[in-house]
Amino acid sequence: MKILIVEDNRELSETLVHYLKQEGYLCETAYNYQTAEEKINIYAYDVVVLDITLPDGSGLEILKQLKQKRPDEGVLIISAKNALDDKLTGLNLGADDYLTKPFHLAELNARIQSLLRRKRFNGSHEITVGDLRLNTATAQVFIKDNEIILTRKEYELLLYFLSNRNRILNKEAIAEHLWGDNIDMADSFDFIYTHIKNLRKKIASYGSSNNIKSVYGMGYKFVVE
Repeated sequence: MKILIVEDNRELSETLVHYLKQEGYLCETAYNYQTAEEKINIYAYDVVVLDITLPDGSGLEILKQLKQKRPDEGVLIISAKNALDDKLTGLNLGADDYLTKPFHLAELNARIQSLLRRKRFNGSHEITVGDLRLNTATAQVFIKDNEIILTRKEYELLLYFLSNRNRILNKEAIAEHLWGDNIDMADSFDFIYTHIKNLRKKIASYGSSNNIKSVYGMGYKFVVE
């Protein structure tokens, strides 16, 4: 899962990144309004953790733009302001949750997980697609009740496909979701094929009829048969 942290306090931002990476998230940062605006207009995120007080603009304006562009994207406001008006304004603009500073990192993680469950999986930790079952709380995957062992990238890749199982995903979207904006430095996306090939092989080895299919000239799609 990919998270953008918009926070001008670098020490706090680095603390959040360090903690959330340990929890398995791919994190990107924006320390000011301009960078945040650029990122939300170029990249997609599962959750944006947004400070509404930025040195060169309002985080609420970032929220407005984000909701106009991608209304389904999750937004968790973090703010030193505990005023009811600020909370109501943020929530009315489409934010999903509001956390007042200072906060415990574990609470932030719990709020993010709750938001992801509501947004992606109808409030459940488990996604069941045909004979395949994925538990986001334990990062375990089962096929016909047999646990399938995946690498971290394979797990993230499968979760991305299951979260978008009615959509065709191209190589660029997959690479950007799993590797973040650092992928802009890559010469090609051929390595995506290797990860998909390995994941397909593991799924097929457990006898599942569900798998990732190529859609000629467009990308890949998770298909339930």
